[in-house]
Amino acid sequence: MDQKLIYALPVIVFGLLAVGFAIWMAKDVLARDKGTAGMQDISNRIFEGAIAYLNRQYRTIFSLAIVTAIIMGVLVAIFEKDYRVERGLITGIAFLIGAALSGLSGFIGMYVAVKSNVRTAAAAQKGVGDALMVALRGGAVSGFLVIAMGLLGVLGVFGVVYQFAKGDVAIAETPFWIVGFAFGASFVALFAQLGGGIYTKAADVGADLVGKVEAGIPEDDPRNPAVIADLVGDNVGDCAGRGADIFESSAAEMIGAMILGVALFKASSAHPSINGRDVAWIFFPLVTGAFGLLASLIGVLYVHPKGEVKDPMGELNKGFYVVAGLSVIFIFGICFAMLPHGAFQYALCGVIGILTSIAFLYITQYYTAGTYRPVRDIAEASKTGSATNIISGISVGFETTGLPAITIGIALMASYYLGKTVEFPGTVGVSGGIFGTAVATMGMLMSAAYVLAMDTFGPITDNAGGIVEMSNAPEDVREVTDTLDSVGNTTKALTKGYAVGSASLAAFLLFSAYLDEVKRFGNFGDSFSRVVNLAEPKVFVGGLIGAMLVFVFSSFAIRAVGRAAGDMIEEVRRQFRSDPGIMEGTSTPDYRRCVDISVRSALREMILPGSLVIIVPILVGVILRWEAAAGMLMVGTIVGVLMAIVLNNGGGAWDNAKKFIEAGHLKGDDGEVLGKGSEAHAAAVVGDTVGDPWKDTAGPSLHVLVKLLATITLVLSPLFI
Repeated sequence: MDQKLIYALPVIVFGLLAVGFAIWMAKDVLARDKGTAGMQDISNRIFEGAIAYLNRQYRTIFSLAIVTAIIMGVLVAIFEKDYRVERGLITGIAFLIGAALSGLSGFIGMYVAVKSNVRTAAAAQKGVGDALMVALRGGAVSGFLVIAMGLLGVLGVFGVVYQFAKGDVAIAETPFWIVGFAFGASFVALFAQLGGGIYTKAADVGADLVGKVEAGIPEDDPRNPAVIADLVGDNVGDCAGRGADIFESSAAEMIGAMILGVALFKASSAHPSINGRDVAWIFFPLVTGAFGLLASLIGVLYVHPKGEVKDPMGELNKGFYVVAGLSVIFIFGICFAMLPHGAFQYALCGVIGILTSIAFLYITQYYTAGTYRPVRDIAEASKTGSATNIISGISVGFETTGLPAITIGIALMASYYLGKTVEFPGTVGVSGGIFGTAVATMGMLMSAAYVLAMDTFGPITDNAGGIVEMSNAPEDVREVTDTLDSVGNTTKALTKGYAVGSASLAAFLLFSAYLDEVKRFGNFGDSFSRVVNLAEPKVFVGGLIGAMLVFVFSSFAIRAVGRAAGDMIEEVRRQFRSDPGIMEGTSTPDYRRCVDISVRSALREMILPGSLVIIVPILVGVILRWEAAAGMLMVGTIVGVLMAIVLNNGGGAWDNAKKFIEAGHLKGDDGEVLGKGSEAHAAAVVGDTVGDPWKDTAGPSLHVLVKLLATITLVLSPLFI
């Protein structure tokens, strides 16, 4: 049998298995109790608001995507050295396919999460264990469909392009031709994450500051006009946005690894002892992702708590450890079965990636969970007011860059030098070091489906808590959802840490792929060096612009939330003033008006920062040429990763410091509990509102920005030479 078909087989089988598993999970969740009539009414309102927003958002995004695809296809056709029309056409079509699948990933993630929230609320009446399982399985639907679509999408586009161009374009050229798929996925993910983040935080900040601080009413109180918009925002930001984010991450990193495998494919092909296994270098990333789906599937099934659950986070961690353990076994099997050279060394590289994901799990938990020092420091600082809370939160955010940076550095160095020890017989000038970093990235991505399930768990439990509060369910039910909501904050932070960790490894991978693309187009011959000299003024300026882009983009994103939240605050205050019956419980607030404010603000405010990320790299490459674009990509990636860590972990720590106080764990000097309604709580709410656009708007959007910089330079590299 053709080697290509042998390697494609597990990708197809496990990809379809994951789709079937997701459908089974969805049926299992949707068949469960939907709770009381009051719970169902609130859930239906959330569902209507989320669907209405996504419909409008994706119409806007896809209008931009079609224009971008046409322009990009034309530019590639003009500057491509061979097969101009074909390459331009395929790049544009691949872009649109990647964009469509990325959008579909976000939509599916949001749809199932909204349907799961009311089932989780109903299950909370039976205890933590039942509610945890419903929420995790609801999240798993999104996780498995997103990763499966990424795998099958990349394989499908690869197969179609290869068959279409067969005879003219060798298999070694095909990975370069499908980079447009990754760019399309990144394009949609950026706007989906950015727009969803602006939507959710405009509502959240408005609801918290007016409702909890000024009016003194509980979170998710039905008297708060912004509460439905807030609950809708959890889905369009955390579910739809993150689904698109993880999809584009997996797609970009797989294609980047396939491009790096091309050099080793060519080196192996020249040696007579390989017996056709040389094509394994190109298919290796896809096969690894397929077995990662299998490991994640077993991990989800392993989480089946019975009876009372005292440590929900521990239950989720057990599933993650099962996934990690199976991934280690699978990566050794894949390397020894597929790779013609260096199976043992590359298997160790994969283990390094898996260990890196575990390290990020612990690091993120340390900085964002209420059981550790950073969150408790912020809570203690809240005793003396908002200013000290904010100072403490910012300092924690900056501190969080230390351990992740060291972890990433160790992972890159170890995997690079392990891969470099692999020798390619009879071949001069070929190093396996870069491919070692690619294998580490693939190892880290093997748990992506399970991690995304944990991420979607967060907004599901958050919504479940809101439904319980608004439907006046008993206090013991709210205690269950509060417990899971606090865990959900940590799992969301974990996913962001995981995403930025994989982005860091992938950034090096994609940077190397960019240099390979430049070499291919530039006809440099043997004179081409993979060294980019920062001492060159244009390279330095490119790097400076890349760093600037990260800060300006973050500023625009946070400012957008501030403007939208200001409109929301004024609207909530207006309703409280004009209708005293709202606070008395005799009138129903105008929820729809607040939802509309968030919708309009998100769609308006996402255009400028999103466009900035597309335009600036093109201008740098066209004006300052490919070396400056390389400098921009390299420095922008480093700064973007560190900034994302600050924003994600700092915001998560602020949020859980507030919840730490609300749970009654903070005490004054006299031993009095400083809980809800205290001055310390009010200060913590202010800190949380500062952290909201950090962790849910700017931070997650930076994950996409880092990958988008890489994919846009990959696709448009012919323009820069």
